[in-house]
Amino acid sequence: MSPNQERHTIAVLVDNEPGVLARVIGLFSGRGYNIESLTVSETDVRKHLSRITIVTSGTPMVIEQIKAQLDRLVPIHKVSDLTLEGPSVERELALVKVRSAGEKRVEALRIADVFRAHVVDMTNESAVFELTGAPSKLDSFVGLMESLGLVEVCRTGVAAMRRGPEGI
Repeated sequence: MSPNQERHTIAVLVDNEPGVLARVIGLFSGRGYNIESLTVSETDVRKHLSRITIVTSGTPMVIEQIKAQLDRLVPIHKVSDLTLEGPSVERELALVKVRSAGEKRVEALRIADVFRAHVVDMTNESAVFELTGAPSKLDSFVGLMESLGLVEVCRTGVAAMRRGPEGI
């Protein structure tokens, strides 16, 4: 990321209907904006609302353009820039597969314990760890596993929520 770019987490409350996600993605791809992380889930069954959490980077002007353009899309009810609206909580889930034996396997298990990762699958040749936490924690874990036989990483994307009593 260049010095004038900022990373922002944006939460968007939308109608849960076909095509909404495609329109949001189209807004980003059509203007050349990158999505670093994307999560979507229905959050209110009765009102048919879903929450889209997008992590993106850009200059302050680009971030403002993204938010303004999102706000103009018809099925969108609210756009919240969690990065600017005060403290928020960000979490992500990762599954990390490591192929190792002997001392490297013992070291991988030791590191997993320090990071509070759970072993969800174990064979004679590999282990799959489940890890939740802030994206930076997952990055650190994956980085340490690279020299121990990292095979594959699967990440859910960021789920984020503003701290305090108010909702989106």
